[in-house]
Amino acid sequence: MSPEIIEKTEQYVKNKLQGEGTGHDWWHIHRVRNTALRLGEVEGADLFIVELAALLHDIADHKFHDGDEEIGPSTARNWLERIEVDEAVIRKVCTIIRDVSFKGAEVKTTMESIEGKVVQDADRLDALGAIGIARAFAYGGYKGRELYNPEIDPESHSSFEAYKKSSGPTLNHFYEKLFLLKDRMNTMAGRKEAEKRHQFMKEFVDQFLSEWDGNFEL
Repeated sequence: MSPEIIEKTEQYVKNKLQGEGTGHDWWHIHRVRNTALRLGEVEGADLFIVELAALLHDIADHKFHDGDEEIGPSTARNWLERIEVDEAVIRKVCTIIRDVSFKGAEVKTTMESIEGKVVQDADRLDALGAIGIARAFAYGGYKGRELYNPEIDPESHSSFEAYKKSSGPTLNHFYEKLFLLKDRMNTMAGRKEAEKRHQFMKEFVDQFLSEWDGNFEL
């Protein structure tokens, strides 16, 4: 493990994502890195791979690059080659970045390595709970989406292409992705924390819907 490689990569990611306003900013990376390292310690993962993959997992997200699924791994590869990281490490990190994202309710996103499993769990945990709620609405605002529209039903996307084209209201995203995550965690610790954050998010949505029509007891 090279502290210099981690330090250089951290600064590179900070420079690229600092101040980003959709919830995919440096602080998202910071939280995912810290969570992934905690899970990785418990699971006996290679923490160098975990940390690099967590730092670079959103370096070029397909959501901001016309749906290009390869731009994230290729951007990460270019950076890691530039700082002369071993090819075996680069391949493992890029595989994690390629497979980490949720791709639709009916699409499997299986991670083969324990390093991938903990990074995926960490990324998914940051989509849950109070921070997950805040990030969902920040991204929805960025995309110009309605908060909620009871006339538009949530969809169950059968392909990544269909999921990428989704443009429904932000509240639909809770049903299309966020409420599904607790049952798709890879690690025991991840599942335990996901349950708590899921419950908080469910209570929020219940409260949101109870307020929707402006009816309440006087």
